[in-house]
Amino acid sequence: MFTKTVLENGIRVLSHELAGTRSVSLGIWVENGSRHEARDQNGISHFIEHLLFKGTERRTAARIAEEMDAVGGVLNAFTGKEYTCYYAKVLDENLPMAIDLLTDIFLHSVFDREEIERERSVILQEISQAEDTPDDYVHDLFNLDFFKDHPLGRPICGEAATVGNFHRENFLNFIQDRYRPGRVIVAAAGHLRHEDLVREMERRLGAIRNSNFEVRNSELGNTPTPQSGVFHYPKALEQVHLCLGVVGIHQSHPLRYAALVLNTILGGGMSSRLFQEIREKRGRAYSVYSFLASYKDVGYLGIYAGTSRDWVEEVVELILKETGRLATGDIVEEEFERAKNQLIGNMLLGLETSDSWMNHIARDEIYFGKAVSVDEISRGVRSVSRDDLVKLAHETFRPEAMALTLLGDVETKTLDLSLSI
Repeated sequence: MFTKTVLENGIRVLSHELAGTRSVSLGIWVENGSRHEARDQNGISHFIEHLLFKGTERRTAARIAEEMDAVGGVLNAFTGKEYTCYYAKVLDENLPMAIDLLTDIFLHSVFDREEIERERSVILQEISQAEDTPDDYVHDLFNLDFFKDHPLGRPICGEAATVGNFHRENFLNFIQDRYRPGRVIVAAAGHLRHEDLVREMERRLGAIRNSNFEVRNSELGNTPTPQSGVFHYPKALEQVHLCLGVVGIHQSHPLRYAALVLNTILGGGMSSRLFQEIREKRGRAYSVYSFLASYKDVGYLGIYAGTSRDWVEEVVELILKETGRLATGDIVEEEFERAKNQLIGNMLLGLETSDSWMNHIARDEIYFGKAVSVDEISRGVRSVSRDDLVKLAHETFRPEAMALTLLGDVETKTLDLSLSI
């Protein structure tokens, strides 16, 4: 059962009670991510996420870790393009401790200057590690190419130049300005009572008040204008890593279920066209897949492959051949129905844990303003018609809207995205 309560100060408290489970997952979400940062702030949301585990007014960093380990729980956080989440997963009997710990780090972190410098070093190493992981790094480069100067194109971790310039006052001011009640969501799922959760959140978070700060449109990063073309980053690697993307749809678009089916047919599993054509039939890549990246106002369908420099042109041609087939309606009924069944099965299997449900209801609140049931999602997927799919594919796979990012040692002069026509 989904339940939602809005506290007097605007904080939204969501819960989903799961029968037959002993765990509870609790997350404090803030609708603030890397897209909400000005250029000189790039990476500050992610830096703050790290610092909230480095000590509060009554707990040291070591004590925070010890308390959670002592009950066998999980305490972690992540930053995205449009939100940040601090979460814990514990046995139901330890929920009061998890509430106390999470609200303490959320409200009372001290931002010790020595800890800031130590964590700055950690994050700079994280940035360097990402750049040394080409199958991940090519996605950052693609976002940079596709979204150009827009905040969505910048890396979540930030860059060395910006991360190196943050000071304690920057963090405190950012939290005061951005961690406002109207942007905070408390989400919980598992063996719990909603009324108990609301009472605890009112007691602990009810005193938070809004600041007078209003995020300017330039800092929110208005809807970007996606770029197209071929972008090359030479680097001495064993493989060439490529990411090809095309303008897609935003999170709440009416055709979002059709987009899920389209992505699944193209590159969403071992039976998908890209996997079968590029890996299974020709052995041209070990890893090849497609994915959807969707935000509040924009999105794209992306394709990744890692291959030998000698096979880059062939792999790109094979990708464009399959997108072209989809755009012209070359879809058989069997794969159409298989993709729908795959999506529904994956969703149901993915929602068997309290943490997956906690993430689900929080993201639904951010993008839809309500929790979307599995029955509603299943009906949405089942309702996709072949005409819906062909129409979306035809509108999506346009060569003039495609961008291709290549990382590695490769000749790009012979690459022609118009082959997708």
